[in-house]
Amino acid sequence: MKEEKIWKSWNENISHSYKELHEVTTEKELQDIVGSAHKIKAFGNKQSSADISAGVDTLIDIRSYNSLIDVDIAHKQITVQSGMRLSTLLEEVEKRGWCIPCLPDINTITIGGALATGTHGTSGYILANYVKACRLVLANGSIRIVREGEELMDALRVSLGVLGIFSEVTFQCEDIYTLHVKEEPQKDEKWLPEIKKNLEQHDFLRILWLPHTGNGYVIKGDKIHPDTEIKEKQGPSYLKHRRSVSKLLYKYSHRFPWSTAIANKILYRLFFSAKKEHKGSLYQATVTKSRGSTLELAEWTVALDKFPQVFAELKKELNNWNNDAFVHIPMDVRFISKDNSWLSYAYKQDTVTMGCVSRNAATADTYQAFKSIERVFLKYGGRPHWGKRFEAKDQELNKLYPKWDEFKSIRKQLDPTNKFLNAYKTELFNITTYAKETESVII
Repeated sequence: MKEEKIWKSWNENISHSYKELHEVTTEKELQDIVGSAHKIKAFGNKQSSADISAGVDTLIDIRSYNSLIDVDIAHKQITVQSGMRLSTLLEEVEKRGWCIPCLPDINTITIGGALATGTHGTSGYILANYVKACRLVLANGSIRIVREGEELMDALRVSLGVLGIFSEVTFQCEDIYTLHVKEEPQKDEKWLPEIKKNLEQHDFLRILWLPHTGNGYVIKGDKIHPDTEIKEKQGPSYLKHRRSVSKLLYKYSHRFPWSTAIANKILYRLFFSAKKEHKGSLYQATVTKSRGSTLELAEWTVALDKFPQVFAELKKELNNWNNDAFVHIPMDVRFISKDNSWLSYAYKQDTVTMGCVSRNAATADTYQAFKSIERVFLKYGGRPHWGKRFEAKDQELNKLYPKWDEFKSIRKQLDPTNKFLNAYKTELFNITTYAKETESVII
């Protein structure tokens, strides 16, 4: 009997059978496979918590499609294949004395996956906003070149892989800079009202909120001359064990949710009470270089002006002992500048993002905090991260994204046979009851 082939996500929470798996190294291979397939999905390092990367008969492992294509010194631009890991791209960028001035928390994701899901950092734009041009493999296997300034680029920058597969991507870079980073705990009553002031005064701002403790861990960064001397403080050596200790303390929190509040207080005292100070490039000073253990994530975003209301309501709900929505720490609070990408979290609004993590990936389906954070954020027009867990579908998303129907119309024209859809995305876009198309479309 022929053994069934199974694709699994990195934490094994998502699995699907498939018939064919291809590794590609050239654009021609990518075109041929896409053009001849009935249904096809490409995947990278499988780190999404959303079911977006498999679930069809034909899969492309994009990770070997990872070459450096071109470096334009005069314009500070770099072109790479979409399967390149973000870490490799950033190392190539820094070699030239450049940077991409807004980076996500981790560096293990592939370029194509990062762009398709709207990956972002803090105190800047989403990563896709730095795309200057790209080569896109369409459903029929042909190549479409899309450049900054074209309206299609605004639809493509965050497109969940349903308009085509990124082949080559050109990024606009800037001169590298050094950040002086200071980290310290602060009471919620202090850091929350100072968000706008800190965004104005500092070049980098990130807050790790610590539910059930009344505190956040505030990380600020300021640009300095690289030769500026600072007195570095790395904190106690045991800080490097935070993730393993967290996993141990949360081991049975799915059975006894109330124990999470106790664990959080312990973790706060051990790992978030020390002040730290250091310097480095944005990449070296702020990006996590490894993910020690599997986890499960949700993340929601809301307009900057609405965040204080959202935070107050969310904190009240999470601290209510009559429900099971106790939250593992930290909840990552970051800030994105408004842009014009149709399915960007920051479309037309400066935005606050808040992550929600379950350290027990295997029991994430029973993690009530995911439902609580979604309910509160939706109430205030919040938008979900495309690569993380959420339950909202077409009806809710249409209210959150002004260009939702226009995007669906373009998707239908570029992929009339639904080649790039799996079951998850078919439900997400409600393809069976397709919304009325707009008169103006881009092809």
